Amino acid sequence: MIESIFIWGESVYAKAAMLNLPNILTLSRIFAVPILVFLLWPSFEVPGSQPLPIDYLLTFGLYCLMAVTDYFDGYVARSQGTVSKLGIFLDPIADKIMVAAVVLMLVFTRDINGWHTIAALIILLREITVSGLREFLAGLQVSVPVSQLAKWKTGFQMISLGALILAGGLPHFPIVQTVGLWTLWAAAILTLVTGWDYLRVGLKHMD
Repeated sequence: MIESIFIWGESVYAKAAMLNLPNILTLSRIFAVPILVFLLWPSFEVPGSQPLPIDYLLTFGLYCLMAVTDYFDGYVARSQGTVSKLGIFLDPIADKIMVAAVVLMLVFTRDINGWHTIAALIILLREITVSGLREFLAGLQVSVPVSQLAKWKTGFQMISLGALILAGGLPHFPIVQTVGLWTLWAAAILTLVTGWDYLRVGLKHMD
């Protein structure tokens, strides 16, 4: 009986430890994605319509909040020594879900259109491919450190998506959209370079 209580107590403690502040911040990014999609969804009443400027501005505010939590969940986990396996698992998933949702919605609303869709497609395909390669390499206990170029890619990607969202809320300032599209292509180019790094390492371990 005492042993059962002890095991139950350890289980409760382990679950409580998993729900620390960094993991809660990471989970909040995942739960915020449906809200972000809802805000960017065009009106059902007018065919071919786009979200209202206020919707874009609200989405931009939410996007910035998600970006802030992306920084602080890792910072808090490292500073407090609360890095967990759950956090390591959830953090890249939360990032990829957010990026994929924003890219798909901006293409859907035609804020990304024409040739610029190619850049968006490159980013999406890279995220899917690298996720598969990471899982494959993790099974072989091979790690690929994050390069400086990968950090630049992430920076351009975050700026680009944020600018393209903000451009919808500031239609009288086309420079915002221009910045978003240029940085989108910069992120796409760096995506190809950094994606090749993962692929090159993966190919070395494929028989």
